[in-house]
Order: sequence, then structure tokens, then C-alpha cells
Amino acid sequence: MRAKLYPLQKPYNSGLLKVSKLHALYYEEVGKPRGNPVIFLHGGPGVGIHPDYRRFFDPKFYRTILLDQRGSGKSTPFAELRENTTWHLVEDLEKLRKCLGIKHWIVTGGSWGSTLALAYARCYPESVKGIIIRGVFTARASEIEWLFSERGAGQIWPDEFEKFISILNKREKKEIIKSYYKRLNSKTGKVSREAAKAFAYWEGTIMTLIPDKKETSSFLTKERTVAIAKIECYYTLNNFFMETENGLFRNINKIKNIPLTIIQGRYDTICPMRSAYDLHKSLPGSKLIIVPNGSHSPLEPPMVKELIKAGEEFKKLW
Repeated sequence: MRAKLYPLQKPYNSGLLKVSKLHALYYEEVGKPRGNPVIFLHGGPGVGIHPDYRRFFDPKFYRTILLDQRGSGKSTPFAELRENTTWHLVEDLEKLRKCLGIKHWIVTGGSWGSTLALAYARCYPESVKGIIIRGVFTARASEIEWLFSERGAGQIWPDEFEKFISILNKREKKEIIKSYYKRLNSKTGKVSREAAKAFAYWEGTIMTLIPDKKETSSFLTKERTVAIAKIECYYTLNNFFMETENGLFRNINKIKNIPLTIIQGRYDTICPMRSAYDLHKSLPGSKLIIVPNGSHSPLEPPMVKELIKAGEEFKKLW
């Protein structure tokens, strides 16, 4: 079984999909033009497409589609918060599917991408052939508190958490996300840039089992830093636009007959394993793969191996 990413490919097709008067979304396609379609959903929200995301599926079998979600990557307007909610993104996926003439596709994503994959599948189950997700995030308050509290990830990464909140004053530290959001939207460029860099650095640093400078630096590019921080903060303040605390689990039975593989790193400190486990329990027909030495990043070798394997196993769906 292949354990390495497939060779990097250049897109054979790309474009901008106008989804509203305000937003135009960048998308690209790699692999086999007439292959079996799979849509890759990036995380964040706000992370955008990374070239390595093109490398998880067999290019001789799959037609892989990648999309910069609203405000992310090459989509315009950059880092835009207006008309930007979970449910806007769900509708965007369906518009893209129809635009590309696809009957149904495999939906895959990690972290926020797993949230969006599940939300989309719940709304449009007939459009989904199968689901592969990793580093599961279900947008519950406990998960949000874990990531942005010294009682959660800060217990494992106290030194890095201290850096994360070091730009905040004593009063601001009582409401970390609200304070960051205010700073990110400051009219003083220095203040907003400092906040964006600190926010992205926190998540980039705890992505891997052992801190990886390459992984962290990928989060600190000018393009990614602003979008990640502003959009993710905005979504977090709005509870990711879920209807209720367990909103993602609402009507979850709608996807019970869709093949679902959940890949979860045992030592994921951004999206702890509890969420993947709860999702699996809610959908007994799903397959849960626990990666013993895996964390959050999809690019660590143990995670790559399982993601590639899942793509191979899903070939039988066609």
C-alpha cells in the first residue's frame, strides 16, 4: 500500500465561480479529467488551497477538485466576512458541483474541512458518493474552548499558549476570541498584523506531534495569516453558524447510508479525538481509524498513509 503523497501536479483546469454579486471563488482540477470526482475542502476556515492538497488521490483514477472558500486563497474579495457563513459555503459547493457537471462526488476534508463536509452531506446527501474526513471538528462549545483556553490545548502547550495571549492585556485575556477579533479589525495596521500573525502562529505550531518550522511557516504567509485569523475568529464568535450546540449532529441520520471513513490522530491537540469518537458513535456504520502516532496535520507520514489508503479503498464505490 502506498505510504507517500502522489507526485505534485499542475492543474489541468482552473477558474473563478461567481457565487454572488460579492464573491467569486477560485477552483482548480488535477488528476484524470474524466476520472471519478472528489472535492477537497480546506480547513480554517480561511486556510485556502495548498499545493500538497492535490497529492492525496490517485491521479490516474480520480478527478480532484480543490476550492478556495469565501475570503480564502485566490477567491475574492480577500478575507471578506460579509455573506460568509457555513451555509453560504454549503451552497457554494453545490453550485460548483453543478457548474462542473458532476452527478455526485466523494467529499473529503480535515479540521474545519470535516465540519463543512458533514454539513454539506447533511444538506445534499444525494450529491455525495462517500466521505473521508480527518481531524474531526463538530463546532461544539467544548471544542472551541479546548483550542482557545489554557484549560485545553494550553495544558499541553503552555509555553506556546502564553505566546498566543501575550499580545493581550489583562482585561482582554478574559475574552480571548472577542479581543482578538477586535484587534484583527483594528484600523491600525500594526495592531491587526500583530494579531493575525500571533493567531496563525498558535495554530500552526500545534498542528504537528513535534513542532515543525515548515508547517508553522506555511501558516505565516501573508496570504494565509490574515484570512485564517479574521475568518476563523469571525466564525468562532458566531459558533460556526450552527443552529444549536449540537447542530452538526442534527438530522445526522440523513448521511447514515453514505460510506464514511473517519481518520483521527490520537495526539491531535487542535481537534481532540473525542469529536471523532462521538461522530462514529452517532453513525455506527462509519469506519473510525485511530492513528496511534498521528496528530492534526494531514502531511505527517502516519496520517498521509491512512488518507492515501482511504482513497484507495473508496475506488470500489465506483
